[in-house]
Amino acid sequence: MKLEVTELGPSKRALKIEIPEDEVNRQFAQAYTELNRQVRIPGFRPGKAPVALLEQRYAKAVEEDLVRKLIPDYYDKAVRQAGIVPVLVEVPPLERVKIKKNTPFSFTATVEIKPKIELRDYKAPNPISLKPDTRTVSDEQIERALEALREQHAQLHAASPETVLASGDYAVLDIEASVEHTPIEGAKKEGHLHKLGAKTPVLGLDIDDALLGKKEGEIVEVPQPYPATHPDPALAGKTVVFRLAIKAVKRKKLAELDDEFAKDCGPYSSLDELRAKLRTEMDAALKREIEASYKEQIVKRLADTHHFDLPDSLVEREVNAMVRQQLESRARQRGRAAADAGEAKREEEAARLRDDALPEAKRRVKVGLILETIAEKEGVRVEEQDVAAELERLARRLNVSAEDVGRMIQAGGQDMRDEILGRLLADKSLDFVYRHAVIQG
Repeated sequence: MKLEVTELGPSKRALKIEIPEDEVNRQFAQAYTELNRQVRIPGFRPGKAPVALLEQRYAKAVEEDLVRKLIPDYYDKAVRQAGIVPVLVEVPPLERVKIKKNTPFSFTATVEIKPKIELRDYKAPNPISLKPDTRTVSDEQIERALEALREQHAQLHAASPETVLASGDYAVLDIEASVEHTPIEGAKKEGHLHKLGAKTPVLGLDIDDALLGKKEGEIVEVPQPYPATHPDPALAGKTVVFRLAIKAVKRKKLAELDDEFAKDCGPYSSLDELRAKLRTEMDAALKREIEASYKEQIVKRLADTHHFDLPDSLVEREVNAMVRQQLESRARQRGRAAADAGEAKREEEAARLRDDALPEAKRRVKVGLILETIAEKEGVRVEEQDVAAELERLARRLNVSAEDVGRMIQAGGQDMRDEILGRLLADKSLDFVYRHAVIQG
């Protein structure tokens, strides 16, 4: 095999591959021998048909089969011989490639390659230096956590009939909307519990200001004019009157912060034991937060100190993934009907998201390639136990079994498996750099 490598740019190579004439002839001979065993030619015993007759009948099919076989085989050999790691491969369309007996067979593959990265400053003697994070969990934070627990366990109690509604109070309401004294179908609620101050719309209306200062038994009417351009002709240009009947006023009652409260919160015998548990959990959460902060410093330092050209295909793949995730998230937030109604604007929105995502996509690709190079140099590997732990983590997050997660990944195909393995490898490589970093002071 002859191989000629042409540099097309910092991360692109053209591989001109030539298979010698004697190998081409050997492949043809082998193909026709195999074909002779399989086909039945009238007048000839199996395997005894003349090659010339087979060529006359099957030459085109044999040539196409050989092209499909030889291009991937010799491309793989060429990549190994050239010592490159491709991230994208473009081979000529098979129907445009011709192969003939007694003639060398050549084709050109264009590949985008991973850049060669000269690693620097990630371990001794030049480890990454980190700014110390000296945060600790304070007594005030523990008390705020206890107050949050009190809020969670608070109970609503009926207030006296003379109680005036204020922010933070709860009103039990019967609500009905009408137009010109005619009730609107579907615009009625009974026994609706509404918290004042939360600014939560009811039937699309902000009712907090109308309820402030009112008492149990009172009825409040809130007129709401609708523009003539409103899509519902029954409401367009008309005023809807919302009738709010205050059936009851309720207020939260917080439990006393004592041992009995601690027992209500879980398997705790005293308030001190609950405080100790909260401190342990908050210390652990803060430790994880500080470690994440240190790793963010490391990622930024790695990105700032390494300079190389990024493969366009990897950046494009990352941008596409980011845009797809954002579009899917927005569709879920808007609801399917809204997403369908706005389909015409989807391409415009995607183009805008692509522009916004490009800088972050480049950063992710750059950091990913650096961490991958560190992993290769330091022998960092993703082990079976790493994959098992990730399946368990995903299972907990999705509230399904690890087996279900495994089946989901299997259904996602090779791309999903590669994405998970790549993420795990990057995480382990970052852990390696973190363990070798130095915290100042």
